[in-house]
Amino acid sequence: MKRILWTAAAVTALAFPAAWADRGAIPFTEGVEIFEPNQRALVAWNGEEEILLLSTDLAASESTMALEVLPLPSEPEVKKGDVQVLARAVALISRKVAERRMKTRAAGEAEMPGREPSGEVTFHERIGSHDVSVTHVLDRSGFVAWVEDYLDSAGVGNPAVPEPLKEVVEEYLKDGFAWFVFDVVSLDEKPKTREAVQYRFKTDHLYYPLRITRTGTGFTEIDLVVLTPHLLNVFPGFPHKNINLPHEPVTVTGIELWTLSREMYDLLGKPDEARIRVWKLSGDLDSFGKDLLAR
Repeated sequence: MKRILWTAAAVTALAFPAAWADRGAIPFTEGVEIFEPNQRALVAWNGEEEILLLSTDLAASESTMALEVLPLPSEPEVKKGDVQVLARAVALISRKVAERRMKTRAAGEAEMPGREPSGEVTFHERIGSHDVSVTHVLDRSGFVAWVEDYLDSAGVGNPAVPEPLKEVVEEYLKDGFAWFVFDVVSLDEKPKTREAVQYRFKTDHLYYPLRITRTGTGFTEIDLVVLTPHLLNVFPGFPHKNINLPHEPVTVTGIELWTLSREMYDLLGKPDEARIRVWKLSGDLDSFGKDLLAR
């Protein structure tokens, strides 16, 4: 799979560089730094519902447990993801781009984004190395209480949620986000690829969380494989000028989409064709004032 990913990256410039873009994190050990040298994500959206498939490499400055936080606009279905879907998607894009370069480029592409209770646990399951909980949070105090109670039960001394994370969570709550996925992972100095996790949830925009990363610092670049029935041109969140396309969007047939992922084929309404491409996002982590939204 690594060979497939690296070959595809060479053909289409689809590198997956360092990022901490999808989730915020709280190390159980004070002072420990967490690193994410690689992030792989695929987003499939049909206008009403989204599948978000994540597979990341994680490491820490020393051995620790960490609690990751992922905000979502509605209650998700969570299950083990298939990392091979990502590999197949990148390989498919690579082949399509290579084929296109041998033909006359079509003009007029659209999508040119740049050049009650305080909370309740509704799902808890161990998925490989992940210990995942889906929590319905209705206010900041409920979020803080849940996290600090969890850290306390895990034996973390003087558990506390960092103030920047509290502020970002409050922003999400004000914007109507009430669902947070908590994922507990064990980390050490050697980067390890975590099992892919898939989240499926309702949303009226294609959605990818960025604000939650404002607790981090430094410049980052993020690559997302994006799959939709048609091209998108409205970006009310993250500035579209900061989204670049390393290649033109390509068309895949219904059969190719079915081969890539039957669930995503069904999600998109079993279409005769769909559009797939890579979006590259970049900027300082503390500058991500808005999430990626598109339609």
